[in-house]
Amino acid sequence: MERVVIFPQLSLLPSMLFRRVFTSIARSQLSTPLWSSISVAIPRFSTRNRPEIQRKRFGSRLMASAARTGDGRRSPFVPLPPPDADKAELYRGLEAAIGSSFSSEPLSPPPNPLIIVISGPSGVGKDAVIKRLLEVRQQIHFVVTATSRAKRPGEVDGKDYYFVTKEEFLSMVERNELLEYALVYGDYKGIPKQQVRDYMAKGYDIVLRVDIQGAATLKSILGNSAVFIFLVAESEAALVKRLIDRRTETAEMLLVRVTTAREEVKHLKSFDYVVVNAEGKLDGAVKLVESIIDAEKARVQQRNVQI
Repeated sequence: MERVVIFPQLSLLPSMLFRRVFTSIARSQLSTPLWSSISVAIPRFSTRNRPEIQRKRFGSRLMASAARTGDGRRSPFVPLPPPDADKAELYRGLEAAIGSSFSSEPLSPPPNPLIIVISGPSGVGKDAVIKRLLEVRQQIHFVVTATSRAKRPGEVDGKDYYFVTKEEFLSMVERNELLEYALVYGDYKGIPKQQVRDYMAKGYDIVLRVDIQGAATLKSILGNSAVFIFLVAESEAALVKRLIDRRTETAEMLLVRVTTAREEVKHLKSFDYVVVNAEGKLDGAVKLVESIIDAEKARVQQRNVQI
């Protein structure tokens, strides 16, 4: 019989059981497919390796997700605008199809205020770089350092430094008013905490000018939350010439500064960035500092300073 040939395993059944099976199928009037009524191993075809079917299924799930409202309920089907619709109509149509309005909130949160520590040997032009940086960039504040040294010609109290006596400076230390302080060439220098806090609260980036010793202290306090920039001259010879041209030190003091500078350059690898301030190329050095600040502002993992 032909049926026995199609299902060879059924030929082993008793004839009475065979008739009962097909009688049951006939009574169901084939309301279900024949193949699902008989437990016969039928090969299944996987769609795992058929990307066109996977894409259709993904598209169906995406449309089903878009058809739900914000509270999870299924919204009525909304047809998309015609191809010749204007931009405003298409925008509204997409919102209607998704079931919610498009947010105008920034996709990236605003960057955190930075603390930028600029350091380097004497004579590399730290003051010149910072002065130009303040001229060309907004929302940046230079923290005026307190110092016990004497005022140089052309310096302004409260702008270049806060000039105080040694007794006044030590009193500030006792009141814990300084973020960092050090004794440099016989004079004290320190950074007032409150000034940093006040301007960071306003969203300003903070620029600190410190010597190498001060930078090491700030690194131990702030860790990786601040940006450390090492400023250098184009060569040792150029640095010595700058120190001589300043005419602010005796020969003995110059010897101390040059010897110290040689040691300070060895700490370059402790900084995040190095900027060369070559003679006559101040703008180039300032632009590089600006690029560093811009790059830090674009970081995914922002630096977060707590003072």
